[in-house]
Amino acid sequence: MADLAVAVLEACRARGLMLATAESCTGGLVSGALTAVPGSSDVVDRGFVTYSYPAKTDMLGVSEALLAEHGAVSGPVARAMAEGALARSRAGIAVAITGVAGPGASEAKPEGLVWFACAREGAETRTLECRFGAIGRDAVRAASVEQALRLVLETLGA
Repeated sequence: MADLAVAVLEACRARGLMLATAESCTGGLVSGALTAVPGSSDVVDRGFVTYSYPAKTDMLGVSEALLAEHGAVSGPVARAMAEGALARSRAGIAVAITGVAGPGASEAKPEGLVWFACAREGAETRTLECRFGAIGRDAVRAASVEQALRLVLETLGA
């Protein structure tokens, strides 16, 4: 995980980009992984931990209608979170995560279902659905951090 965080920081640095995160089920773990690396302050702009619906609307501008229609764990909401983080920061790239770490899953949204989005200035926002399965809360969260970092690297073409 540390190697991925270093790679993300280096890729952003090489492109002159700052990074923002918008996290729900990971509760700030992506920001934590990035800021664990010494010198990350020249890349990491800010992290939004938006666990509740009101936090998503207040901090990221995710519309209540979008949340009502799709639920927090969905591609459209992940996209809105990433785009909201980009718009409400000084970053040139933002990654968002929303999912069901477990327990408390439903048939429609099972444990381990996580949606990711990565928004970059001047580019199409990318979304990704992962189904990690019922591997346990900590494992889902750890896998989500890794996937989020990989998505940033892919979005940057690194």
